[in-house]
Amino acid sequence: MTDQAKLLDYLKRVTAELYQVKEKLRESEAVRHEPIAVIGMGCRFPGGVRSPEDLWRVVESGSETVTGFPEDRGWNSAELYDPKAEQAGKTYTLQGSFLDDPAGFDPEVFGISPREALAMDPQQRLLLETSWETFEHAGLDPRSVHGSRVGVFTGLSGIDYAARAGGRPPADLEGYFITGNAMSVASGRVAYSFGLSGPAITVDTACSSSLVSIHLAMQALRNGECELALAGGATVMATPGVFVEFSRQRGLAPDGRCKAFSAAADGTAWGEGAAMIALERLSDAQRHGRRILAVIRGSAINQDGASNGLTAPNRQAQERVIRQALTDAGLGPGDVDVVEAHGTGTTLGDPIEASALLATYGRDRSAGRPLWLGSVKSNLGHTQAAAGVAGVMKMILAMRHGVLPKTLHVDRPTPHVDWSAGSVSLLTENREWPDLDRPRRAAVSSFGISGTNAHVVLEQSPPAEAPVTRTPAGEVVVWCVSGHTESALRAQAGRLREYLAAHPDLPPAAVAGALLNSRATFDQRAAVIGARSETLLGGLDALARGAPSADV
Repeated sequence: MTDQAKLLDYLKRVTAELYQVKEKLRESEAVRHEPIAVIGMGCRFPGGVRSPEDLWRVVESGSETVTGFPEDRGWNSAELYDPKAEQAGKTYTLQGSFLDDPAGFDPEVFGISPREALAMDPQQRLLLETSWETFEHAGLDPRSVHGSRVGVFTGLSGIDYAARAGGRPPADLEGYFITGNAMSVASGRVAYSFGLSGPAITVDTACSSSLVSIHLAMQALRNGECELALAGGATVMATPGVFVEFSRQRGLAPDGRCKAFSAAADGTAWGEGAAMIALERLSDAQRHGRRILAVIRGSAINQDGASNGLTAPNRQAQERVIRQALTDAGLGPGDVDVVEAHGTGTTLGDPIEASALLATYGRDRSAGRPLWLGSVKSNLGHTQAAAGVAGVMKMILAMRHGVLPKTLHVDRPTPHVDWSAGSVSLLTENREWPDLDRPRRAAVSSFGISGTNAHVVLEQSPPAEAPVTRTPAGEVVVWCVSGHTESALRAQAGRLREYLAAHPDLPPAAVAGALLNSRATFDQRAAVIGARSETLLGGLDALARGAPSADV
């Protein structure tokens, strides 16, 4: 072989190797930025919200969930109230958004004894319940995931349940208080109860905790640390301590309402809630034939660092985290239609956030297409460690319904912001979210008093052809219902009947398949049999009242 031939052969081999290296880098980059599918959701929020459908009812109707202090926690409103909060241990507001029944937990479902359940912080209980419901919402039997590489990422921003015992648990609960009130166990208990073998991490970055949890779950999925992930957060105020502390700082709205970006903004308003979402790599979700609720295109987290105060927001850091999330998503500011803001209704935080949004999303937008801006805190209050995931769920539901829900309590935009600096408009009324020449897109922000900021970019789910399940006329369908007790069985039948009455378009055969394949089976079982929806719904109603049509 001549020297020229040798050189040509060498160049061919080098070129082939370079091509292979380029392909590997391209594949690695694609994996690092692969979109993440949201395949299931479960939640508890004030105002009787026990499902994503309930949450949509609240935000679409423009409802609010503010009430007086709960009467089942031993809080003495008369002793706590001081209109000026000048005395130690006092608060100048007795308003907030509280869960209806945070103690309504059925421990037997999770193999937990009543004594251990009583020693558990209610936030742990709610994470178990919403995780179960999230699996079912994703079409997975919660008991079928045992041994799977599923990760759990939970946000908590405080545990004060043990403080109710004065630092010393009752003698009959000793031994359970350590695990029942340890933040680290919140994620670990979910993993233990369902038998999950992926990462289990509890995150505390204050009010950005649940959105940071979603970011970490996305990274774990992209890195192959788990095949599916649960992410979210929970907040239950077992004591009024957070009201007292923020009253001393004059940081609360006296009427218990978040007036996000409003000229009337006068402080934040505390709320409670718990929510989890199920995440899977988009390619895996499509291969498994999942129902994809939405796609998370990108996310980012960062820190304020030095600012003009330990708890003061940093506009430059907020701008950076937005740009980082857009880069991760492979999108520009003009590709996003709406931002679900942190929007707590404070005179310090809201103007800083709005200015950061104007400087990023508000520039170089097409005519007539402003960035729309809203905050679910105007409905639910500031649900703290559950706030970020609440915003994510709101935006997913808005994309699916094609409606941008209004933000409440905005008399006029805050004058502390130069709104002419960019194209950003407040959602003061419900607006249609029209079909575009691209998917609908939204972003969600969360900023913690810790200084940790988070931003995620959501996208409408890709079009998919839903499987058609038809029942030939006159063919009998069987709806199977179960519960671990007779009363639980009846309650399940009642909830199912209520849901199906509100969704009359669901084919009876599809309902039968879902009840068989995506619900756990308990010892107490019953079947409702019929050929028409009216007959089947009537059977559920009878079962809920304790008169089952047939036992299985």
